[in-house]
Amino acid sequence: MRKLENKVAVITGASKGIGEGIASVFAKYGAKLVLAARGEKVHELAARLKEQGTEVIGVQADVSKREEMEKLAKIAIDTFGTIDILVSNAGICILEDFMDAEDETVRDLHFDINIKGTWNAVKAVLPEMIRKETGKIVVMSSVTGDLVADPGEAAYATSKAALVGFTKAMAREVAMHHINVNAICPGYVRTPLVEGMARQSDPDDPERAIQAIADAVPLSRLAAPEEIGELAAFLSCEESSYITGTQIVIDGGSTLPETSSMGQ
Repeated sequence: MRKLENKVAVITGASKGIGEGIASVFAKYGAKLVLAARGEKVHELAARLKEQGTEVIGVQADVSKREEMEKLAKIAIDTFGTIDILVSNAGICILEDFMDAEDETVRDLHFDINIKGTWNAVKAVLPEMIRKETGKIVVMSSVTGDLVADPGEAAYATSKAALVGFTKAMAREVAMHHINVNAICPGYVRTPLVEGMARQSDPDDPERAIQAIADAVPLSRLAAPEEIGELAAFLSCEESSYITGTQIVIDGGSTLPETSSMGQ
């Protein structure tokens, strides 16, 4: 029996990048999927996975709107009967120099999607998990904010660090209901989001920026989205039943170096 066989998993931000990688891995392990994203591409991914034999639906929904997350949870329950897993993956990253920002638009976008989006998604699925007295919640944080940060990442780093605190608070609050809550902290993953950051950083040669990132990682590469999916699957199955309230770094060792030159 596959480790997520017949488990109903809601995955936000599931149309591309890490979300698509998570969805494909969960499908491999037998989960029934409710994929959510703002854009129409979520339906294309759902259709591809359905052709491969996965029980799956795609739902267009905005995580920043609580009522849409409540509707998403209802659709999941109406379609598959329950919710066993939530992977709160939806997020954005827009680089902006703190002192050059003319208003709070970028800050508020990060807070609305990265922080409030996770808050809303968790709030929506918890009633069903509490009713069943079991559940798995995986929050997508980052090494950025909790461990490291670069110039231009004030809004993103703040939002992702907040998710670590949220994970710990929620894990403590729902432990009595046998619900596990953990955070994943990826380093750089080859996704459209990172490619967009590379274009912002070096519009003339974004691949140079990508290669520079890879060169600074001890494992000499960026992660594949499916590698994040494998960790999410582990945190969503019974093999991780005694893990809760923690953040797991998956970054190819990028946060290990103490300096950039010592010993070279």
